[in-house]
Amino acid sequence: MTQTSSPDRADTRAAQESLALVEHVVRRIAQTAVDNEARFSELDSVVGDGDFGFSLARGFEKVLAEFDGLERSSPGVFLKKVALIITSRCGGTSGPIWGTAFLRAGASLADRRELTTSDVVPVLRAAFNGIAQRGGAALGDKTLLDALGPFIDRFEAELGAGSGADALLALERAVESAESAAEATASLVAKRGRAAYTGERSRGSVDPGAVAVAVVTRDLAQSLRARLAP
Repeated sequence: MTQTSSPDRADTRAAQESLALVEHVVRRIAQTAVDNEARFSELDSVVGDGDFGFSLARGFEKVLAEFDGLERSSPGVFLKKVALIITSRCGGTSGPIWGTAFLRAGASLADRRELTTSDVVPVLRAAFNGIAQRGGAALGDKTLLDALGPFIDRFEAELGAGSGADALLALERAVESAESAAEATASLVAKRGRAAYTGERSRGSVDPGAVAVAVVTRDLAQSLRARLAP
């Protein structure tokens, strides 16, 4: 009997670890969205229609319900399957926006099975660009992009700073930027979504989508620290 070579076993193990990490990230995002349904809806009720938390929770609730049965031939395929559920089950604009983020993230990985830290920023950029194109939004329009953009920029800067910061520390510092940026949306006037119809009245309240990004990334960083740190 021909035994599997050591490099082959290593490749298989690396692929399994990559997929397991992506699964963990998706499950954590989904659970955080479900757990914060009331909070996100309350924020949205200030100048929106108050259904953001509900819509997001229903989509990710379905992701969790179908989680074990989703195709996992590669991390990219898995993310695309998640995207389909979110797009079809999240109500309002949340489905297309968040679904596009996962779809573009999955597409950016193509059929790769082994991922490294260097893959994270391109995946996040793909999600950001997908959201911007789908929603016609840009930085400063008072949307989730106003927290996601600074999060990505800080994460990329920390990884490339040469300061010895590891990926987890870089992630935690990026979360700080997302949280600060989410709070800063209170000074902006909404230019997209239902809040845009309120004009100047939207100033003074934070954007619920930006807050969601901050909350999700904070929970994700904490869970990854517990999972990966020695």
